[in-house]
Amino acid sequence: MLAVTFDMDGLMFNTEDVYTLAGTELLAQRKCLFTPELKDAMMGLPPRAAFEVMIDWHHLQEPWDMLAAESNEIFLGLLSGRLAIMPGLPELLAALEKAGIPKAIATSSSRQLTEACLAPFQLAPRFCFVLTSEDITRGKPDPEIYLLAAGRFGVPPGEMLVLEDSQNGCRAAAASGAFTVAVPGEHSRRQDFSVANMVIESLADRRLYEVLGVGRV
Repeated sequence: MLAVTFDMDGLMFNTEDVYTLAGTELLAQRKCLFTPELKDAMMGLPPRAAFEVMIDWHHLQEPWDMLAAESNEIFLGLLSGRLAIMPGLPELLAALEKAGIPKAIATSSSRQLTEACLAPFQLAPRFCFVLTSEDITRGKPDPEIYLLAAGRFGVPPGEMLVLEDSQNGCRAAAASGAFTVAVPGEHSRRQDFSVANMVIESLADRRLYEVLGVGRV
């Protein structure tokens, strides 16, 4: 593989846990429940599409951007002391750097939330570029963000490996032609990853290192 692109939420960080708390609080204020089914339906989508799912689900009257702004405020307030790196990420980044394989991030989150997650760990400088929902017009499961990533790397999509933890993200990566690796978490194990080239247990899985052709550092 000539390049690697990482999803962020639930893949690099435990942010799906924090999103669950934020969604629960947001909807509790409206006497509604943030169910696992609703979370599955929203997961991996860009902000507008995700909150439109929430609005339709609970027949809410507020516009999506008002809900998104309130959710972001709750999310940022919850991050401190809760945000953690997912197992295997530091070792994988080091292995890719040692092998000289470029890497990037392609997330459905806003740039504000993305930067809030990357900053505490000083990770942004270790990536060639970071794409967010604000860099595209069609969010996952549309392949636009991964086609853009391949273009930025200057490699054919088929020579780019994508790491995703959600069904919508895997559908986007597979549709772009990228080699798609699903890394389901506790929040996404119920989802369908049949489009992925490989499903692994974590970022520490030896099979990932074998596909990449890199050694552990």
